[in-house]
Amino acid sequence: MATEAPRRVPPPTVEEFLEMEEASLTKHEYVAGEIYALSGATARHNRIAGNVFAQLWNAARDGPCRVYASDMRLRIGNDAVYYPDVQVICDPGEAEHLYTVAPCVVVEVLSPSTSATDLREKLLVYKRIESLRAYMIVFQDQLRVLRHYRAEDNNWFDALHGAESKVPFPCPEVELTLADIYQGLD
Repeated sequence: MATEAPRRVPPPTVEEFLEMEEASLTKHEYVAGEIYALSGATARHNRIAGNVFAQLWNAARDGPCRVYASDMRLRIGNDAVYYPDVQVICDPGEAEHLYTVAPCVVVEVLSPSTSATDLREKLLVYKRIESLRAYMIVFQDQLRVLRHYRAEDNNWFDALHGAESKVPFPCPEVELTLADIYQGLD
């Protein structure tokens, strides 16, 4: 008697993932049908992300941009859903309340467990977002920011900012010093 091979369960769609995520007590990211649980962040990571959020929120207060911290999801088509550490939305048409789709700026603070994903996978995926003008990668263990930015001609460029640098953000239009970003840390 022949036995049937086990049936392969299809991966969840992005809509199914978002529905599951809404009911979950744990945050997860979705990449091409795979679901990955997120671990907690260190105090240093949270301080850096909080500093960036606070500076951008303050700069955006009276303008059209909104700044979100790490609890707001970012949906990239039907392929991925991430929780960036900070994101800035300036599109007045962006009305979804569970996730964003058109950020102008995305900021990730590097952690040992996420650095490979942030430096490679997310870089490639984020560059596909038409509205994105800058992807900032903030190093946690050294005073350094890697800025990927889209120029007027739609080409992407990179700039590395060190200890005495000012880091330009296109939206809201502001420059943050590394002292602003790493405020309160040694």
